[in-house]
Parts: sequence; structure tokens; C-alpha cells
Amino acid sequence: MHTDPRKEDFDDYSEDYDRALAEGLSVAGENKEYFATGRIQWLRGRLDELRERSDRVLDFGCGDGSASELILKYLGARETIGVDTSSRMVALGRRKYGSDCSRFFHMNEYRPNADVDLVYSNGVFHHIAPSERPQALDYVYRCLRAGGLFALWENNPWNPGTRYVMSRIPFDRDAIPLTPRESRVSVQAAGFEIVYSDFLFLFPHALRFLRWLEPFVSRYPFGAQYLILCRRPS
Repeated sequence: MHTDPRKEDFDDYSEDYDRALAEGLSVAGENKEYFATGRIQWLRGRLDELRERSDRVLDFGCGDGSASELILKYLGARETIGVDTSSRMVALGRRKYGSDCSRFFHMNEYRPNADVDLVYSNGVFHHIAPSERPQALDYVYRCLRAGGLFALWENNPWNPGTRYVMSRIPFDRDAIPLTPRESRVSVQAAGFEIVYSDFLFLFPHALRFLRWLEPFVSRYPFGAQYLILCRRPS
């Protein structure tokens, strides 16, 4: 299934992905690991509130596979499966993070089987052509078991800092961002039930002393990223 209209760009950036991303994120005063860990830890809190276990997690659009370590560490997953449309990214993930617990596949190699507890996706759908997003969401839906959860993280185009950061990252410059409303409408049209909608990363490094306020303002659409946590109905 072809869900990334610029797959070739990610093949080209497979060996230089971290440098390009770090250059863009530098204006926020934080690195890739800060945001990656923050997303997973926030998600862990939501899963704890729902009393959900996520033994088998699929990372949709896994890139270089670095999220697999965090998913195993913070979500308590027993197995992670990374899928991507970039063959070079999949190869990089296998080389850097592949293990008995973490496997990586090209999207055309992995067939949905309704046996995944949680699908995690970060910053992927703004790289998918709008006309192909329903197909991508259907793929996610078919991967999940009945009652399974989909954690959709996307960049918030309502945040001016987010737009500026994306303009500095070569593979994000031509992306088509999704507003929070567009994401909510899309997942509901695909058959999902929304459980939580959160906004995160409001305060840059210079205002880090205010980050303790994040849980209290997460309902307001100001954060640099947002989470739509939704469920495949039982």
C-alpha cells in the first residue's frame, strides 16, 4: 500500500534524518529525545487512566525505529512492530533497533491481522496525501484488535512555532498539516471512537519552569503537538 507521496525523500534522508530533524528542533531548545519521551510518557498516563495494557504495539510510519525502545521501556510492551514505506528507513530500523522484541517491515510486507493492542503514529499523516489518508486509516483499523487503541500524534498547525520548525526541516517543508478538527473527523469517519484529545509541548526550553502547567492546559489547542487517542469499537 502506498501511503507516503514523498517516500523517496525519506529514502534520501535515511542516513541524515537525525541531523536534519535536530537542526529544525534547535529553535525550541530541545532535542528529538525530549519530544519522543514526552509523547510516550504522556500516552502512558492516558493508558493507565484507561487501565489498558499494550503488549503488542505497532509503530505506523516508524522512520528510523527509535520509538521502539521508548515503547518497550515506558509502555511495557512485549513486542513492537515498525512499518514504513521507506525501504531504507526500515533497513536502518532493523540495523539499529531490531531484536526479538522489535521487528521492522516495509508496509507492503506487513499484513493487518486485527491482533495489535495499540497503534502508535507520530507526525506521519501530514506526509500522506489527503486523498490517501482514508486508506491509511483503514490499514491502522485493520491492524487493531477489537477494542484496540490508536494514538495519533500530529503537529499542530495552529501553533506558529510548529509551522516555523517544520519550515526548517527539509522533509517537512512540503507537508500538508492536519488541523485537530480534521484529524478528529478523519478518525471518526474511519470507524474509530475518540477517547481523548490532548495538546502538548506548549512551553519551549526558555519557559521550561512553566511546564508543570502542561496537564492543566492540555485541553486547549495551543501545544506544538496534539494527540487523538481513539479506539476500534469492540
